[in-house]
Formats: sequence, structure tokens, C-alpha cells
Amino acid sequence: MGDVRIAIAGLGNCASALIQGTHYYRNAKADEQVSGLMHVDFGGYFPKDLKFVAVFEANKNKIGLDIAEAMWVEPNCCVAFAPDVPKTGVKVLPGPISDGVAPHMRESFFAYDEKELESVNIVDELKKSKADMLVSYLPVGSAESSRIYAKAALEAGIGYINAIPEFIVSDPKSPLAQAFEKAGIPCAGDDIKSQLGATILHRVLAQLFDKRGLTLQNTYQLNIGGNTDFENMQVENRLSSKRISKTEAVTSCVDYELPTKIGPSDYVPFLNDNKVCYISIRSKAFGDLPLDLDLKLSVQDSPNSGGVIIDVARAIKIALDRGIGGELSSISSYSFKHPRYQIDDFEARDRVDEFIDGKRER
Repeated sequence: MGDVRIAIAGLGNCASALIQGTHYYRNAKADEQVSGLMHVDFGGYFPKDLKFVAVFEANKNKIGLDIAEAMWVEPNCCVAFAPDVPKTGVKVLPGPISDGVAPHMRESFFAYDEKELESVNIVDELKKSKADMLVSYLPVGSAESSRIYAKAALEAGIGYINAIPEFIVSDPKSPLAQAFEKAGIPCAGDDIKSQLGATILHRVLAQLFDKRGLTLQNTYQLNIGGNTDFENMQVENRLSSKRISKTEAVTSCVDYELPTKIGPSDYVPFLNDNKVCYISIRSKAFGDLPLDLDLKLSVQDSPNSGGVIIDVARAIKIALDRGIGGELSSISSYSFKHPRYQIDDFEARDRVDEFIDGKRER
């Protein structure tokens, strides 16, 4: 089937988890029961087929290193579940900083001095690397940077995956979304939904309450963590799209107004990449009697999203093989918090399988 050639914008914890995962599952076979993968065989493509051919970064300590070395450099703190990832021969390149590094994060990200180092031409490097697609792992709040990279993918004629809450793919009125459609280039997004994280768990619970005849009165979701994602999100003005993304993912599950408070709550440095989520749901049950649920979820944050992107990348590759362009609705609805179409997660899984089998175009 060939390789799935991936370029990455932002070599943080999520990228580290994805790269580790392709090595960890390199010997996975379709006829085996494999923990941690939603699809071992995705339309003929396996985790081992993912190759990382270009990486763009703002961290001066990562730039110039082989990807397999740079993925361990601070402030990355993703757990090393595959510490023996071999060198790739691909060195990290300086990408444009723009708004990708918030003022309060310049020290934490070890951002390079733009007076001393010039960013590369993204389009040229994407073409040179022969990448099939670009994955945007930029920090939350990178509105301008996200569009710089999306435009570069479009100009280079490659697929685009938007893992962060900038509404580029999901908005049908977005000039970029329309441009990908017109150019016949596949894209998926927006804002990656973890394999089993706060958002999908909250969604399924809300659907369960609703389908069992209970009326949700209010719900909240509080998230804390110690990685740079949580440090970055301490500044509220970088959070507006994130709150919208996470909130709509839950409220779309019922057809009435639901009071909510959902989103990142605090940065706790010693948690590192461990994310702790608290979900509370208040409802009225039979006889209008109260039925309340409170739970805690603790998970390694970045690997939890790596297990999803590993499928999204293969979906983009299949679309490229088949000449399908524009937003891929099946994988977007299944894998992202803010897709163009919010549908039941189990139905979305069925649609992904239909897409793999060629029974559904997108």
C-alpha cells in the first residue's frame, strides 16, 4: 500500500505519543487482539506505515535535532512507552512563530529569537519532503498560525488534519474549508477527541441519560493537568474556541437547553502529562426524582489522542488514494470534538467502517 507520509506542525507531547505509537505497534497484525488501537488494519494501512517526513517547531532546543531525539526535549513530558524509537534522519525545522507561542509561554517553549533565526518556507519543505498530509498540533489559541499552516498544506497540495480548536475544517463557510473542497484535497477536523477522554465519555453519558428518559438539568466538566497544554490555557483569551468546542460536543447530544460549565480548569505542574477530569451530571428521573452522577477520570493525556490521530492519518491517505477532496465527514464526526456534523459516536464509528470499505464516499 505504501507509506503514509506525515508532516507535523508542533513537536509537543501529542506528536511524541503519535510517533512512539507507530513504533510500539509496528508488529501489530490484523488478526490479533491489540489493546489501544481502534483499527489495526485501516483499509490496508497499518501503524507501521506512518512515516514522519517533516516537523516544524518554535523550540530552539528541538530545532536541528533528529525527530527521534527532539521528541524527548523539554518541556515534553509524555510518558516514554516506546523509548527505543530509532532515528529518522529527519531534522526539526524552525517554523513561523506568529501567535503560536503566547507571551506567557515563550520561556516554557524555549522559543527561538526571530532576530537570530529565520523560519523556513513551509510550502517548499512540504514539497521537498513529499508529505501526504500535515497534522497541526499547534498550541490552543494559535488562530493565525493555524491558518498559516493550513494555507501551506493547501498550496503544497497535501491533506490537512487540524487537531486543535480552530474552526477551519468544520465551518463550511470557512474560505480554507471551501478551498480544500475546490482543490480536491482531503481535510479532517477540528479539535481532536481523545480515544477515551473527558469529551467522549461526557457525550456518551449525556446520550445515555437522554435515551433512557431522564432530563438533564445541568452538567459540568472540570479538567486539570500539568503539561504545556494546560499551562498555555491559563490565559483565558486563548480559550474561547476550546470552550465552545468542548461544550458543543456535549450539548449537541440533547435537543433542549442545557446549563453547562465545561473546559480546562487549572494547571497543576506536578501532574505532568496526566490529565484528571471530574464530570457531574444532575438529572430528573421517574417521578421527577433526582438522579445524579459524579465521576473522576485519570488518563495520560497525549497518548489518549495519539490513538485517534493514527486512524485519522490513514483516513486522509485513503481519501488521497481515491481522489476524494474536502472535509471527510465520517472520520471528522468520529474523531473530533467540533466536526461539521455532530452525530452519535457509535453511528460515527459505523460510518468510518463504511468509509474504509468504500461504501461511503466520505
